[in-house]
Amino acid sequence: MKSFYYSFFTLLSVLVCMQPSMAQSSQATYTVTYTSTWSESTHPHPGGNFPASAHYSKLVGATHNENVVFLEMGELASPGIEDVAELGNNDAFFAEVNTAINAGTANSLIDGDALATSTGTIEIEDIVTNEAYPLITLVSMIAPSPDWMIAVNSVELQDGNGDWRDGIEIDLYPYDAGTDSGIDYTSPNKNTDPQQPISSLQAIPPFSNEKMGTLSITLEDVVLGAADPTIDEFSMFPNPATDVVNIRSAVPIASVEVINVLGERIASFQMNASVFTINLNELSSGIYMVKVNAADGSSAVKKLIKR
Repeated sequence: MKSFYYSFFTLLSVLVCMQPSMAQSSQATYTVTYTSTWSESTHPHPGGNFPASAHYSKLVGATHNENVVFLEMGELASPGIEDVAELGNNDAFFAEVNTAINAGTANSLIDGDALATSTGTIEIEDIVTNEAYPLITLVSMIAPSPDWMIAVNSVELQDGNGDWRDGIEIDLYPYDAGTDSGIDYTSPNKNTDPQQPISSLQAIPPFSNEKMGTLSITLEDVVLGAADPTIDEFSMFPNPATDVVNIRSAVPIASVEVINVLGERIASFQMNASVFTINLNELSSGIYMVKVNAADGSSAVKKLIKR
């Protein structure tokens, strides 16, 4: 008979990646900031009708290694990238990232905020990665649009000497995902058949030659690996979280408990893994405690904010 806690599975469905703990010599924490300058003045609309509802979908992505590519100029968009670019829907893209995490080619799903206006700032804190996963990919829909987006692919967070880069600034320009043939912000859906490669829209109406904004990637902290890693070193990201939260530990995790503000254990899961992903889509917004237990009996607790 299933336990009471596994009856909670519909609320917190869990994907467990069974893989051995891997020693890393360092772990880096970054903050990503996107500052948008997209406006009527920087990108004058040919018909004088710059969209009043201009905005960006959530800025999402992953940290990963060279064995996976989520999007690339000149290549066809994946179903996940198509959904982001056309609909601002991240479900399929998140599934692609989680598949890569389970395959050991990615280690962090990045789930940032949306931007409700054409100008402003999106900031994502506490992006944690390590030397096995030194690349970052990010994408957001330009909205409204047929299939337009901003994106960066496999940005290297380490320099040629293997040191973590202190700061990276990239000017972003609009991309066409190659999946819809609309020519204006509010063009009706017109599926591109056959699908075309991802391409630049710089200087192609309704865009000018100007950038859409600037992406800044800032190093916040570097932790050197300990000779004897402990469960205290586990990372939980993103936090605050909206859809999923990922747990990664330098030692195998024996179990994870989710505890509400009343001190009630609302879920408990047994495993033997170093990576653990919890789906939070049906969990109420609020503050929770996540307790991670190691096989040697040690444990550590972190606060989780569910948005």
